[in-house]
Amino acid sequence: MAVRETPQRTVVHVVVDRLHLLDLAGPVEVFRTANLLGASPRYRNVVVSPDGAAVRSDSAVTVLPDASFADVLDAPEAARAAAQEAGRAADLHTLVVVGGLGVRDRLGDEAVRDGLVALADRAQRVTSVCTGALLLADAGLLRDRRATTHWASVDELAELSPTTVVEEDPIYVRDGDVWTSAGVTSGIDLALALVEEDHGIDLAHQVAAWLVVFAQRPGGQSQFSARTTARPARRRELRDLQHWMADHLADDLSVPALADRAGMSERTFARAFRDETGTTPAAYVESLRLEAARRLLETTDLTVAGVAREVGLRSPERLHRAVRRHLGTTPDRYRQHFARS
Repeated sequence: MAVRETPQRTVVHVVVDRLHLLDLAGPVEVFRTANLLGASPRYRNVVVSPDGAAVRSDSAVTVLPDASFADVLDAPEAARAAAQEAGRAADLHTLVVVGGLGVRDRLGDEAVRDGLVALADRAQRVTSVCTGALLLADAGLLRDRRATTHWASVDELAELSPTTVVEEDPIYVRDGDVWTSAGVTSGIDLALALVEEDHGIDLAHQVAAWLVVFAQRPGGQSQFSARTTARPARRRELRDLQHWMADHLADDLSVPALADRAGMSERTFARAFRDETGTTPAAYVESLRLEAARRLLETTDLTVAGVAREVGLRSPERLHRAVRRHLGTTPDRYRQHFARS
């Protein structure tokens, strides 16, 4: 009597020349680690390039794919039937389109477009990491959907697919069976979310711990922090004020108080701050407070009310509103997903 093989979920990772190596390696390692920790059905990672030829990453590492588009699409019917009989995935389960600088060289390539459309038609879900979303958009696979990509490429994504609602802030976006992630390491968050959907939150957290990464961030979490999205001011008095604000979040950080500290009128201060940092004083203060609240939710047992007081938001209701508006979740849900043990 033949031994029935363990069912598998085939994950096809599409790569092109000048890929970003971490966009491939991150998700591959998540699925591989899930197998080590008992995922059932197991995942089967398959790396595919359009013609099956080796591709070179921008990290000077060469990747030798397992197959070409044609190898996957033209698999004999008998072989697919045998796989199904053996309990393996008869067709691909998840399509992952990997990003990298070389993605732009393949935009408009009919062979790549047609191949991606055909692969997507076979897949139960379609995903992308970083600028891999540009290839999906070029193939028409993001039409009338919500999507994201690396923050530096959101405008390009919107131009490629005008009917796509491009969300520039989340680390990943799910729209039905299409998932897109932001830049680089967010591919790990995306893969952890896929593992959670397939096998539950416990296995996803075990995988995160095994890989020594934080428990996966909820998809609505921002790609940015206040310190990276706002420019340092050129004026010394404003730059010094930026540093002071970060250490005095529980103080009065209203425009009148900040203007007085900077030695300016309120109107002059508000205009100068926006001109030099690219954001308003109120938005900058809220971002700083939210960033501090995130750290406290991740690393302490303070109540939500206690976190709100510590960061100057005064009430748990204000913290709830800020977290919901910027991260797309609640403080309790954020802590559940992202707390460090």
